[in-house]
Parts: sequence; C-alpha cells; structure tokens
Amino acid sequence: MDTIASLFSFITTPVSWVIVQFHSLYGMIFGPDTGWAWGLSIVSLVVLIRICLIPLFVKQIKSTRNMQVLQPKMKAIQERYKNDKQRQSEEMMKLYKETGTNPLSSCLPILAQSPFFFALYHVLSSIASGKTIGVIDQGLLDSARQAHIFGAPLAAKFMDSSEKVASLNASLTDVRVVTAIMIVLMSASQFYTQRQLMTKNVDLTVKTPYMQQQKMLMYIFPVIFAVTGVNFPVGVLVYWLTTNVWTMGQQMYVINQNPTPGSKAQDQYLQRLLKNITAHSEVRSRRKRSIVQAIVAKGPDRNDNERKFFTSLAKAGLAAQPDGTVIKSDTAAAEAESGGAGRRQQPKRQTKAQRQAAAQAGTDKPDQPKDSEAAGESAKTSLQKGEPQDTKSKPTGKPAAGSARQAKSGQRKGQQRPKHPSKK
Repeated sequence: MDTIASLFSFITTPVSWVIVQFHSLYGMIFGPDTGWAWGLSIVSLVVLIRICLIPLFVKQIKSTRNMQVLQPKMKAIQERYKNDKQRQSEEMMKLYKETGTNPLSSCLPILAQSPFFFALYHVLSSIASGKTIGVIDQGLLDSARQAHIFGAPLAAKFMDSSEKVASLNASLTDVRVVTAIMIVLMSASQFYTQRQLMTKNVDLTVKTPYMQQQKMLMYIFPVIFAVTGVNFPVGVLVYWLTTNVWTMGQQMYVINQNPTPGSKAQDQYLQRLLKNITAHSEVRSRRKRSIVQAIVAKGPDRNDNERKFFTSLAKAGLAAQPDGTVIKSDTAAAEAESGGAGRRQQPKRQTKAQRQAAAQAGTDKPDQPKDSEAAGESAKTSLQKGEPQDTKSKPTGKPAAGSARQAKSGQRKGQQRPKHPSKK
C-alpha cells in the first residue's frame, strides 16, 4: 500500500486541503472535534468530486449505449473472422472509429475517482498512525483522532485489534458493529444500482454478451466490496457509502429522465410523456420536444415502445411534427381507429372448387350482352313495321329460345308452361 500511496502522493495535499476547509466550516456548527464535523467533511469531498465528474458520467452513458447498439455488429465480426485475430481487431477498431465509440469511456468515472480514493485512504491511514500529512498539522491530527462516528473512530478498521482500537478511545464492539453495518449498506447500494440498470434500462430485444457481463458484475461488485471493506478505515467506508448512494440516485435520475431506447424504462417514460401531452395538447418543455423530435426523425427505425407512443398520440387526435411539437389531427385519429378494422377485412383465400365455380360463372356472363343486343334489334324491327307489342307471353308449346340462357343467368330453371286461354 505504501507503493500505491507514493504513486498518488501528488494529490494527497489537495485532498487534505479540501477536507480541512470543509472541517473548518462544519466545525463552527457541530464543534471541531466531533465526528459530524469530520464525517460531513468527507461526505462533502465526495459530493464535490462527483459534481466534477458529471461530464465524464454523461460520456460514460453515451459510450455504454453505443456499446449496447454495437454488440450485434461486434458479434458478427467475431464470427466472421474467428480464425484471424488480427483482422478481427482491425475490424473492431474500424467499427469504433466509424461510430465514434470509445470502449474505455465506461470506465472513465472509476478511473478518475481512483486517485482521490487512494489519497483519502493514505490521509486516514496517516491519521490512524499519528502522522501529519499534507496540510493536516498536529492540532488537526489530534482533533481527527478524537472524532467518532456512532462510537467508531474515523481511522479504525473492522480487523483492528482491541489494543489499537483502545488507543483511539473506542471499543472493539462499537467499531465492528458500525463497520459491519456500513459494509452491508455499501454492498446493498451497489447491488441495487446495478440491478435497476439491468432490469429497467437495458434493451431487452437485443441479447448480447454485454448483458451477461453486466449481470455478472451485478453479483461480483457487492462481493468485492464486502471482502475488501473489512480492511478499510471508517472514514473510507463513509467515502464509499456516500459514493454508492450518489451513484444510485444519479442512476435513478438517468433511468427516469433519459432511458435506454427499447428498455422498460423507456416505455414507462413515454407513457408519462403521453399523459402530459394529451392533458395539455402540447409538448411543454424543450427537453421533451427534443425527445419527440428524435423519435420522429427515426422514421421506420422506431422500436416497439416508440411506435406504441405514436399510435396512442394518433388515437388522442394528435400528430407529432418534425420539430417536436404536436398538432390536432382528426385524420390521424380516424386512421388509428380504422387501421385495425382495415386489416381484419382482408378477403379470405378461396378453395379450388370456389375458384373453378367463379371461372365457370365468368364464361357464362359474356352471353348476356348478346341476348340483350338481339332483343334490342327485334324490338327496333317490330317498331319499324308498326306491329303492336304484346306485353303478355303468347301460349306456345315450345319453350322460348332464351329460357335456357335465362336459367344460366340465375333465373328460374326449367320450361315455363303457358297458361290456357280460358284461364285468362
């Protein structure tokens, strides 16, 4: 650990200076020798560091989502060049360059936070050993050694002996109870953060090795914290617990406000957005307009959640515009209502017998115009000769010539028997 401390010694002085500045502020409120003053100084150091790391966190989110999108393409490259590792690496780097993705971006917040962690660990270890470090002089050192958090000194560890704990004016039972509770809370917060990321903010339609890796980390990280936490001073446990709680809250905000496309969290967010839009008949904030605009720009590449969102908008009589706004549209509502009925009214497939009957009926239909034309010609001839036309049928022993054709065209079949003249 001395070797690691020497590597991060360049940041020890800034970290100790920040702690001292916060201690002077909280010391005026709670007293300079209290655990609240020193404990809140460590918490404030965490908050300050995490605020500075927000740009890296945003970059981490973008990189993580790009990696999720690229997983199918990466898997295809691995299968295509599985016998040529060099070509496989070249194609991977080409894919990263084309999409502007950096695989290491997801690790940037952890890597950037590591120097502060080791510097704080070195500062607390020096306090436990009774050595001045950075801007912490002998007076501040004595004050820090007297500070207790729920009966546990800042520099005490779970594995410390009873003699070392007694030298810090504390009991071994208090130290182990406090450190055990903090280790459990630290591991539980880490597990919950990773679990909500896997269950809510992952595109479930894409099954990739990346999801399996994240699922493994969900169980591995809490175990690592639990095993290594017994060797951390109470002050470092305060640091890590605060960091995990901050990460959990930050992750919950991202999941609720900027979820991963295709995830369960996106479906829930779009449902909330739909209620807000339908209640006011407009998109009321710039950020929401940008989200609607991005979904409109996707066109046919929208996922199921986004298509359901647009369908619900149409049923409410609203249509999304390319600039992210919405307008009232009765046409969209009518199309949404008739869309399902239109699909249900498609004709059924005919059997072979039905198709043959339809073809036979088609061959019979051309005879009808000829009969009508013949009837028209005879009517014209009779009118020209001046013969009276009797509307009643004449009695005859033979069936009419067109009776067979009339039977084919759907009229009553069989010969029509004429009436007897006496029955008229």
